[in-house]
Amino acid sequence: MSSKINLQTCEYARKSSIFQDNQLIYIKKEKKMANDNHLFPVPCYNGTMLKQDYYNDFFDFGQQKINFSFFELHLPDDDPVYTLKKVMEELDFSGLLACCSDQGRTGYNPIMLYAVVTYANMRGVRAVDRIVELCERDLAFIWLTKGQRPRRDAFYDFKGKKLTGEILDELNYQFLLRLKKEGLITLKELFIDGTKIEANANRYTFVWRGSLNYHLAGLLDTIDSLYTAYNTLLHENGYGPKYDLGDARMFVVEGMDKVRRVIGENRKRKLTKHKKISNNTVIEIDGCSPLEILKLQNNLKKIADGEGIGFAYGKGQRKPELQKLYEELETCGTRLMEYKGHFEIMGKGRNSYSKTDLEATFMRMKEDHMLNGQLKPAYNVQIAVENYFIVHSYVSNDRTDYNTLIPVLKKHRKAFGEELEAVTADSGYCCEKNLSYLKENGIKSYIKLQDHEKRKTRAYRADIGKYYNMTCAVFEDEPYYICHDGRELRHMRTESRVQDGYTQTFEVYGCADCSGCEHKAKCLYKYDAEKNPDRNKVMKINEHWEELKEGSNENIQSEEGILKRQIRSIQTEGHFGDIKENENFRRFHYRSEEKVYKEFMLYAIGRNIMKYHRFLHHEIEKYEGKKEAKTA
Repeated sequence: MSSKINLQTCEYARKSSIFQDNQLIYIKKEKKMANDNHLFPVPCYNGTMLKQDYYNDFFDFGQQKINFSFFELHLPDDDPVYTLKKVMEELDFSGLLACCSDQGRTGYNPIMLYAVVTYANMRGVRAVDRIVELCERDLAFIWLTKGQRPRRDAFYDFKGKKLTGEILDELNYQFLLRLKKEGLITLKELFIDGTKIEANANRYTFVWRGSLNYHLAGLLDTIDSLYTAYNTLLHENGYGPKYDLGDARMFVVEGMDKVRRVIGENRKRKLTKHKKISNNTVIEIDGCSPLEILKLQNNLKKIADGEGIGFAYGKGQRKPELQKLYEELETCGTRLMEYKGHFEIMGKGRNSYSKTDLEATFMRMKEDHMLNGQLKPAYNVQIAVENYFIVHSYVSNDRTDYNTLIPVLKKHRKAFGEELEAVTADSGYCCEKNLSYLKENGIKSYIKLQDHEKRKTRAYRADIGKYYNMTCAVFEDEPYYICHDGRELRHMRTESRVQDGYTQTFEVYGCADCSGCEHKAKCLYKYDAEKNPDRNKVMKINEHWEELKEGSNENIQSEEGILKRQIRSIQTEGHFGDIKENENFRRFHYRSEEKVYKEFMLYAIGRNIMKYHRFLHHEIEKYEGKKEAKTA
């Protein structure tokens, strides 16, 4: 009888609201509990009584015996929230407060919201819904908010309207100046690297420049035929003199000739099953104006009104030829406007964009879930690091790293003046424009060359067709080269080429007569004795670029350069490895370049303060090179 009462009591306890977090106690079977007597120090033969005793030890009349009063709970003394409080006490938030209005209802303190968002990023939390939940349940967040419970709209309004990229940069720079005073950083050298992070855009919403060029070429051919039909209509019916209308002239689009040549070549390659050539020619779309087509439509409307020609609409109605021409021009004008809008969004610096995030560019990612090398919409994220701290971050939609170095250096100069002395980066940043900028501003370059590994090979030193394996001599202040066969290559002319707004200068050297040389097959590039037996050696040398490369190569080969390359690979690539693998930061939550930058900058500030916390508690130390192993 007592056993039956105990079972009813346990069943009543199960149905009661026992836990505050809605957890339920699942009563195990009596037979299983009776067989687990080896878990207890004394023999127990009544499983029902055992369950009841444990229940009475943990509960008292349906209430949990643990006291949840916050006055009896405390945070650990080494919790990172105390480091955050220490950092924020010395920051100047005047820029943030200037973006907040003092009119209307009093909202949440923006400094408190910034502290909450920063601490969330220190903990690796970026989702707003998760931050709202932590403000209700996590003791550190409750301590920061002083018991307030901001909702998701408060955080979205704060991050979207009040918090800007400039404010985040300013707050980060204030923190970095504090680190400089404490001797953790010097701000005199930067270690730069970049990675690609997927944008918050649909994967198959791409717009390609090559596809636009292909369809635009067909559209322009159609418009040209409509212009011819328009002129024929005027001449055959005498509408030109009657309504004072002139002939229509087809507009010229610069670059379309090259596009058409590539289209023709690709059609031939398709027949022979060869790989197609990319058709990413940047054309001057401003030359084709849909307003010209609209003028022709107005002229046709004028003729129809004057001749009493009515436009027919509806099923079974026969349209006049003038109306057909009018509607075809309208269709072509609409398509032309659409293509022009695509080109304006894309700009001249990239060949694709996403329809759901117009500023994201399709890039080749390492995460390839379909294993076919597909492109995904992404952003190119750059960080400049010193002693594990992210000094600068830069978000770009450029697929390569060539055009991202100078903007980062300009940010550093604007924030801290001319303190920068050295820059270390990988070969992705090695170009004449970047090395020239470093030399002009007195910054020492430790940038790895693109042919760094190739220079170590025997084939590099044995290539007799390259200028660096020839003998250089000077005659009457004019340099010339002597080839492997002993013939002279004299200076012929100077050429220049503009690339990405930067002008490159080439000196052209050539041999007057290479006939009879037995080394022509090795010296001349793609030499064919049957097709062009009289071909002579000609080579172009960018002397300024070669001088910059040799200077940077000499720097990275020194002991200091080797150490700096080690530090760069450990610190910058270590950041990205931690961000992507440990923190699972592989995709942005927001769209547009501005919001993406704010999201990553908040994350970078959180990482910086967390690194500072670890330095204070001696969990990490400044890396000064590989330590020699102690001998036994």
